[in-house]
Amino acid sequence: MLTSVQKEILQTLINLYQISNGKSIKGEDIAEVMNRNPGTIRNQMQSLRSLSLVKGVPGPRGGYKPTIEAYHTLNISVTDNESNVPMFKDGNPVEGVSVAKIEFTSIPKPGECEAAIKVLGSIKNLNLGDNIRIGPTPVNNLGIIGEIVGRDDMDNILLLDTTTIRSIPKKTVKEIATLDLVFLKPNSSIKEVANILSKKIIDGAPVIKNNKILGILTLSDIVWALAESKEDLNVEDVMQKNVVTINQNMKIANAVEVMYNENIGRLILIDDNQVPKGIITKTDVVNSITNLEDFPVINTNI
Repeated sequence: MLTSVQKEILQTLINLYQISNGKSIKGEDIAEVMNRNPGTIRNQMQSLRSLSLVKGVPGPRGGYKPTIEAYHTLNISVTDNESNVPMFKDGNPVEGVSVAKIEFTSIPKPGECEAAIKVLGSIKNLNLGDNIRIGPTPVNNLGIIGEIVGRDDMDNILLLDTTTIRSIPKKTVKEIATLDLVFLKPNSSIKEVANILSKKIIDGAPVIKNNKILGILTLSDIVWALAESKEDLNVEDVMQKNVVTINQNMKIANAVEVMYNENIGRLILIDDNQVPKGIITKTDVVNSITNLEDFPVINTNI
């Protein structure tokens, strides 16, 4: 059985290894994070190596790397970087941190649910009372929002008082998108397209010519043109030319990630031949998330 110091060293090594994208970690770096003597770290590393929890990497760029057994000992799932589950604080991603495991407690009534969050990476900058968002998870597309009410630095666990648990449906964007796509012509006037958007009760549409997307025009673009006294311009003079498209068979969760990364509220769907087929908006995504629920005892494989 590992001592508390050995568990802390092993957890710190895994945290630093995660951040370094697979580079070996020097004992001095571990000592600095833990605020301990480097000699103490080296002595403990000998014990951890004898337990096959750590392997040494020789050479000037050498150091230590955790073994698979180390992850198992600390009850951490070994995953690829692509499977990392992000965490956000105040709307901003928490750098160098990923969620390895989510464990829900039993709840006596709806709205009262705590979750133990096993974290990869340092949790020292996450404090009691902080509101965080986690997810979506790769397997079941869970998203969790809550307040930190407990913290275990030794095992790198946060206790979260959840306020929202949502699961994004495992559907393709085509299943929730508007497929009756409204097209705008590049040579149409601002007044003409304003009438089209108003009658269709939509706030934006792609600009198409010869079945190819040239851009997208939104009500914001029209308002800008009017404010600048440029109402005589055509659509192609005002439209946004940087259009983000996704394949119509993309999963909703992946589309949400694209929207977040691009900081946009709508995506144009295309088929394998790059032909536009529909449009999906943030509203479509929100409307699709209808399975908001409280969980009984759940041990979640994320």
